[in-house]
Amino acid sequence: MALFSKGNGAEESAEAREYRLALTAGLTFEVVPLKSLVDAIDALPAGAEVSVTCSPTKGIEETQQITEDLHGQGFVAIPHFSARMVRDRAHVDDLARWCSNLGLKKVFVVGGDAEEPGDYIGAVEFLADFAGAAHGLETIGVTAYPDGHAFLSDEVLHKALHDKQRLLADAGVAGYASTQMCFDPDSIGNWLRAERDLGLTMPVHLGISGVVDKARLLTMGARLGIGDSLAYLKKNKAAVVKMMTSMSYNPNDVLLPLTEELTSLGVEGLHVFTFNQVEATNIWRLAAE
Repeated sequence: MALFSKGNGAEESAEAREYRLALTAGLTFEVVPLKSLVDAIDALPAGAEVSVTCSPTKGIEETQQITEDLHGQGFVAIPHFSARMVRDRAHVDDLARWCSNLGLKKVFVVGGDAEEPGDYIGAVEFLADFAGAAHGLETIGVTAYPDGHAFLSDEVLHKALHDKQRLLADAGVAGYASTQMCFDPDSIGNWLRAERDLGLTMPVHLGISGVVDKARLLTMGARLGIGDSLAYLKKNKAAVVKMMTSMSYNPNDVLLPLTEELTSLGVEGLHVFTFNQVEATNIWRLAAE
């Protein structure tokens, strides 16, 4: 069996390397509705899969408009639906109709950060109505939290993830779990092994940071409500030192230590948080080896 050096003293099998490169080539670029979005879209490779976040300040409607624009430009656009920003069942039906009319094949459902929710307090409650609606979708993604959550216990997160899996299966809709942005490959691996043992069967997409300037990663991470994931940097000295002594974060720091287990753990995608610095991440994607 051919082996390749991973650059950290370890070795990578030919099969693992081939799979890692395939995931990297087909990664999903996450973009956010900020002023920098125009430049981010200009830097996207043709036909790329693009995940569009839902801003608590700009609302679902802004995400829908961006999705329509990207769809019209030939990208595979994946809108985020923030459950806490959905007003009521009529709004659910409106979103389902919009998906069907636009011909979307995939959406991503999050609980969201709205302080005052509508009729849905979280993703499970929203999915209970949306999964079986006339949306015409093939796949619905949901969130997962290897690093935990600031306000929810691990037990609550585990139950919610498996409830979402059940709701999607009952509705006959394919699902996948996309993890929060994580920096610790050991935490990701341990969490995923445990969840697989406890019945998680959905494919998993690893949520990793793109190639982002270190200051932008830290400041925008907190601004966009993912500060809990970034808390890992505060408690892991090695990661902090690496972040502070390099100009940018390299996604391989998370990906390479997991490479031999990606297939066995059912990792079928990469969800890359670009913070709209798409060009740098795409350069990394194209140069992957």
